[in-house]
Amino acid sequence: MKYKNVKKIIFVCKYNVFRSKFAESYFKKINRNPAISASSRGFIMGGRSDATQRNVAKKLGGELKGKSVSVNLEELKKANLIVVVASDIPRRMFDFVGKENTNFYKKILFWKIKDEQKGREKQVRRTLEKVKKKVDELNKKLEKANGTSKRI
Repeated sequence: MKYKNVKKIIFVCKYNVFRSKFAESYFKKINRNPAISASSRGFIMGGRSDATQRNVAKKLGGELKGKSVSVNLEELKKANLIVVVASDIPRRMFDFVGKENTNFYKKILFWKIKDEQKGREKQVRRTLEKVKKKVDELNKKLEKANGTSKRI
C-alpha cells in the first residue's frame, strides 16, 4: 500500500455504527494533515450503537455519533484508501468495483477486527483498543509518507 498522497480515506465495517465509526472519529482527532479527509460506511443499514459502546468509545478518544451510512460505489472509486475495519467483510464484497478496475484492490487494507455484541464492556474495550492501535499505526505511516510527522 502506498501512503503518499492519500487524501480521502473511507473506513468500512458491517453496519457503520461501531468499528468504522470509531475509526473515523479517532482518526479525525489525531490526524494533523488537513488535506486528508476521513469518512465511514457500512454494508448493512439499520444498526445502532448502545450506551456501553458509546461510553467506551468516548473514554478511548473517539465517538459513535451520527446515522449509519451505506457504502457508495462512487465514493469507493474516488477514495485513495479504503480500510475494512472488520473480520466479517470478505474481499469479494468489493468485486463489484474490482472487476472493472484491477488496481482497485491495491487501495484496500483489511484489518481483521471482530465485531462485539452490545453490552459487554470488556469485549467492547478490547475491540476498540485494537481499532485505536491500528488507526495510530495508519496515521504514523501517513505522516511519514506525506511529511507531516512534525507536531504543529
